[in-house]
Amino acid sequence: MSGNDQRPEAETAPGADTPGSTRPPEPQDGAIADTVSGNWVDTHAHPDLQPYLRLSRADRPIGTWLLLLPCWWGALLGAVAVPETAGWLTVWIFVACALGAFLMRGAGCTWNDISDRDIDPLVERTRNRPLAAGHVTVREALIWMAIQAVAAFFLLLTFNAAAIFLGVLALVPVAVYPFAKRFTWWPQVFLGLAFNWGALLAWTAQTGSLGWPAVLLYLSGIAWTLFYDTIYAHQDREDDALIGVKSTARLFGDKSEYWLRGFLVAAVVLMSLAIIYALAPLVNPLRMSLALAGAWAFGAHLNWQLGKLDINNGDVCLRLFRSNRDAGLIVVLIFAAALFV
Repeated sequence: MSGNDQRPEAETAPGADTPGSTRPPEPQDGAIADTVSGNWVDTHAHPDLQPYLRLSRADRPIGTWLLLLPCWWGALLGAVAVPETAGWLTVWIFVACALGAFLMRGAGCTWNDISDRDIDPLVERTRNRPLAAGHVTVREALIWMAIQAVAAFFLLLTFNAAAIFLGVLALVPVAVYPFAKRFTWWPQVFLGLAFNWGALLAWTAQTGSLGWPAVLLYLSGIAWTLFYDTIYAHQDREDDALIGVKSTARLFGDKSEYWLRGFLVAAVVLMSLAIIYALAPLVNPLRMSLALAGAWAFGAHLNWQLGKLDINNGDVCLRLFRSNRDAGLIVVLIFAAALFV
């Protein structure tokens, strides 16, 4: 979208809903729509810091989890596949990735809001974000983004050279993602490219080099992102149609469940292939079986989500979207257990 205040004409997608209104929502005071009730930013953070922490989505931790979990998958699968690397290196990768995910998610969200500052005021769920509501200036947001990115870069420097290179390269999909919804019906693919990069980086940090298991795990994560972010995007379907913003939720419409089932299968199959490729050289059937159980338990959770899904109920979509933290943690716990078999 251009920098002026005019909205683009709405575009029609296959299966899309027709919006019932043409007037953008009026700004309101109060909490941002999808914040977690009683979060630490609202209850404990200094008032001067609150707009910046909200800009980083510190009041909505699910995004940090979804960025972090593929990192932990990659580190653990690497440690299981190359047992001699397991130990304090794995512990540090866990800690550094947790801190880095918080920082880079914050930097990425800040960049997203800078890019969407003309769109967010027109969408019900996003109109109270700090930039959209005028609580932070663009200059202040840019400085805040740089602080977070630099802090994350110092953490990245503790990894090996190959992982550092991958970490720097990750900035490309992060930079492109906010603009994807302007030129493709598949912006969730670009989100997946950015959010699952940690699977490549953490595997490489753990094992010393990039390998095909990491690539397959990365592709599994992208399919997972298509699953959960399509569910999330159904909250904004009508507003997105009104302002001409594209998404898979608008593209799939009432056929979303069929597409989501396909993404579920792809995520489980690709994760299973990553496990088989990584662990076959160990000739340890028990370790292989346990790790594969992680992939299938992950799939069972996604299937449970499909059973509860109502694409016309925003509260249900948000609740199911947030439940993907638990889906990803299932994989983490079972991969961790496989280390000790």
